[in-house]
Amino acid sequence: MRLNAVDNFMLNPIDTQKKVFNDLIGSAQFTDFGKQYSFDTINAIREFKERVPVQEYDDVKPYIQRILDGEQNVLWNTPISWFAKSSGTTSDKSKFIPVSKETLDDTHYRSGKDLLGMYVRMYPDTDLFGGKCLTIGGSHQVNQMNADCFYGDLSAVMLQNMPLIGQVMRSPDLKVALMDEWEHKIETIIDSTLDENITYIAGVPTWTLVLLKRILEKTGKTDIREVWPNLELYIHGGVSFKPYQNQFKQLIPHEDMHYLETYNASEGFFAAQDTPEHENGMLLFLNHGIFFEFMPMEEYGKAHPDTLNLREVALNTNYALIISTNSGLWRYIVGDTIQFTSLEPFRIKVTGRIKHFINAFGEEVIIDNSDYAIEQACAQTGAIVNDYTAAPVYMTGNSNGAHEWIIEFENLPVPLPVFVEAMDLALQSVNSDYEAKRHKDIALRMPIVHDVAKGSFNAWLKSKGKLGGQNKVPRLANERKFVEEILTFLNQQQ
Repeated sequence: MRLNAVDNFMLNPIDTQKKVFNDLIGSAQFTDFGKQYSFDTINAIREFKERVPVQEYDDVKPYIQRILDGEQNVLWNTPISWFAKSSGTTSDKSKFIPVSKETLDDTHYRSGKDLLGMYVRMYPDTDLFGGKCLTIGGSHQVNQMNADCFYGDLSAVMLQNMPLIGQVMRSPDLKVALMDEWEHKIETIIDSTLDENITYIAGVPTWTLVLLKRILEKTGKTDIREVWPNLELYIHGGVSFKPYQNQFKQLIPHEDMHYLETYNASEGFFAAQDTPEHENGMLLFLNHGIFFEFMPMEEYGKAHPDTLNLREVALNTNYALIISTNSGLWRYIVGDTIQFTSLEPFRIKVTGRIKHFINAFGEEVIIDNSDYAIEQACAQTGAIVNDYTAAPVYMTGNSNGAHEWIIEFENLPVPLPVFVEAMDLALQSVNSDYEAKRHKDIALRMPIVHDVAKGSFNAWLKSKGKLGGQNKVPRLANERKFVEEILTFLNQQQ
């Protein structure tokens, strides 16, 4: 039944999105937001674009705060009692994304069913449903904000509200999955799942690697298939899988082990891989309660940016993803950049973030975060920083990840480790996802910092013919090209 629906939106993408748009506008026309922008008189997508501004979190935050304070019918016409907590903006440590019942049922859970349906189509002989799914995430704790309002990371919200059939098909038990303390939870997950028939795993690569390595260490095995002989699929998303591929192949060295990528965020489930070849991209989910717009990158930052609909997009072009959802996010900038890998059907790949960032482990560190951390560390230590850049250090067989920084100080009146500790703590204070990954060094250890001589960055820029003008050192990068290039250049100068 779900595959019929998937085929329908693949064959009729434009009409499908028009129907989603009309359903959203019709549902929200009597909300406070709908009245403010006269949704009841909107008859075309063009009118919607002209009337409703493109929004980032800080723009929609006043409406969300009203819902957090107990108001309803603000952004969406059904009660909002759940919020997905995710990494914050410049002004907030965390964002609270509203999650309606429609979003749970028609977006997240429907997308999960579609993903499994597409997998069965790819591999008809699968025995996936003969066992259970091991679900892994970060902190699953559910928190109560007031009598009618709960929040947690997206995994927690979905697990807490999952239909009975989903609970039966997954492991570990809900009480284990919702445990807060990760170190204790990981041991409990292992103890409760070793004797289960785990046929597939779903989770962020960072946490999954930590768990799988601990399982091998605890059991004395060298291959995860020795623990779970029928394991055949790993469903991943959240961060790029490329840095982790080799480690997974070492832990599960079997050609018949399959991997599927998903594009699932706090704001919605947007796409999933529908072919065995990862390079083909992910099928855009067009009938799941989300209306999509695509902003050319040169439009970002304009007061009235132009956006494109599906019939207007092109292949291999970076777009900022903009969504209107069945939780009442209207023309909301997700923050990711995507490219289309196919237009028949519409498939995409995630190419990065609108701004420079590091998100190798799900920490979503943006430049505002790193600038704040440097500023606070300087204030506490009396140091003066001329310039810096940072990039991830990926997990290896024997060590977890880290961030590697190159910092040029004008003045450093304290030992370098004192500055690094202050910077690390400041970064944790402003970014809850980084804080979670740094907890007890489970996923991220202390930052690695190189104190380089004054003038080092200018010398590097000069060597590239980019000294002066608008040229500057990239603050953050999600790959190691700049860090390695700068370190190699400086070593050659010695």
